[in-house]
Amino acid sequence: MLICICSLLLSVSLFAQEKKKEFTHQDTLRGSIGPGRAWWNVLRYDIEVAPDYNKRFISGVNTITFKWLAASPTEGYMQIDLQQPMIIDSIIYQNQSLHFKREGNAWFIQWPKLDHLAEEKIRIVFHGNPRIAVRPPWDGGWIFTKDSKGRPWMTVACQGLGASIWYPCKDHQSDEPDNGASLAMTIPDSLVAVANGRMTEKRSTGNGLTTWKWEVKNPINNYDIVPYIGKYVNWTEEYKGLKGNLDCSYWVIDYNAEKAKSHFTQTKDMLKCFEYWFGPYPFYEDSYKLVETPHLGMEHQSAVAYGNKFMNGYLGMDISGSGWGKKWDYIIVHESGHEWFGNSITANDDADMWIQEGFTCYSETLFVECQFGKEAADAYTQGLRNDIQNESPIIGPYGVNEEGGGDMYNKGNNIIHMIRQIINNDSLFRQILIGLNKEFYHKTINSKDVENYISKKSGKDFSKLFDQYLRTIKIPELEYKVDRQKIYYRWKNTISGFNMPVKLTDNIWLQPTTEWKSIQKKGDLVKGLSVDRNFYITVKKL
Repeated sequence: MLICICSLLLSVSLFAQEKKKEFTHQDTLRGSIGPGRAWWNVLRYDIEVAPDYNKRFISGVNTITFKWLAASPTEGYMQIDLQQPMIIDSIIYQNQSLHFKREGNAWFIQWPKLDHLAEEKIRIVFHGNPRIAVRPPWDGGWIFTKDSKGRPWMTVACQGLGASIWYPCKDHQSDEPDNGASLAMTIPDSLVAVANGRMTEKRSTGNGLTTWKWEVKNPINNYDIVPYIGKYVNWTEEYKGLKGNLDCSYWVIDYNAEKAKSHFTQTKDMLKCFEYWFGPYPFYEDSYKLVETPHLGMEHQSAVAYGNKFMNGYLGMDISGSGWGKKWDYIIVHESGHEWFGNSITANDDADMWIQEGFTCYSETLFVECQFGKEAADAYTQGLRNDIQNESPIIGPYGVNEEGGGDMYNKGNNIIHMIRQIINNDSLFRQILIGLNKEFYHKTINSKDVENYISKKSGKDFSKLFDQYLRTIKIPELEYKVDRQKIYYRWKNTISGFNMPVKLTDNIWLQPTTEWKSIQKKGDLVKGLSVDRNFYITVKKL
């Protein structure tokens, strides 16, 4: 979800969109499951698109297979999303044209009075000049650019903005096409087209054009379905993973092949680490790919967008300031981490995006640990705190297509790291991460699902910790005072009933509450309290 997508200077929001001050009816139509969406479930998208590079224009068809969940309300209307200035030309159902009307970026289709079937198909023909990306991937859209030899290079980055900027769909994260999707791209013969999953067809259509068709078998986020069109070359290899041989392929612009082959050797280390901590790669049927892009990157399922210029770090920078972030390629690691958290496990609502970004940001910490050890991983997480702003809660408003606060990345990472300290059993912590990926495999979920799962499996009630760190901007303060024989301590700047345990540097655990407690002065405690740096709190001596 977005790349743990950060801006070039890694501004606070690392890929979050600018926050809206007010919400409109259009926000509600896009961000909620209203009456035009509630009665049907997407089973499959089959998209055909023909981009015109010179005119910055696309035309296409999306055949949507769906099933009825209930009798359709609102006089039989179905809501389809396609954002301006794109236009729907026609909607065909059982060889007849359906009537539809437009309301902003939502289109409402009136259904004929027929007995509905278990599965239905509609064919939506569309065209237009799609929104052009200004600063992809953060300010997204279609990308029409050129490679360094002046040849056309096209793709899309639309997380947050939504897939409906270029093709008609049910543009809500809670409804992924259960049976996968296909994308057919008709382009000039001189170019190559890549997309999610595996290529199923390549055929000449005459007039100097070729159609490339790719398909995924698994459910997929709308914004993950993406064309990559350019002068690509590729190579393949197999990774011997937990579910057998995983097909890995790499697609780069032709003149970058040699440097990419050397640089992408990091991929197997990443896969080994993540399968250890999270369980099997979630999309063996659809393969794993890295595809070079003109923008920094994105977590497009089974076809990860890569634009980090074949450098370690984040465009050569260490975003943690710890020294460990420049020893590996941030985009390969972070965007691939999204295959588990973001693509397999997806937040129902953008407000809960921390599920995707917090855990994926923590995948960076786990990769550092796999490669360089636990102390390095601790230092990496601690370093990420420098970019936490606490300007808005991590969890945002629901039902209006609004992402949670930008701190979902680095603060989310630190939340998970603290939970790991409190569980104090890495074997159990690992089983919880693997368990999350089993329990919610290929599902869309809410934050509460994750919160409750962690509390249940750990045997510890983390509800107050989650409420404090996810739903407020307050950082708990451990306040203490010292007298001749005792040290008194309590939590301040917290929600009511906050009771998070905390570890001191001498391996002593305290169980503070919002009421004063005390401990005898002895040993290292004579001078006061020194808290383990893996806890994201403040400390104040009175």
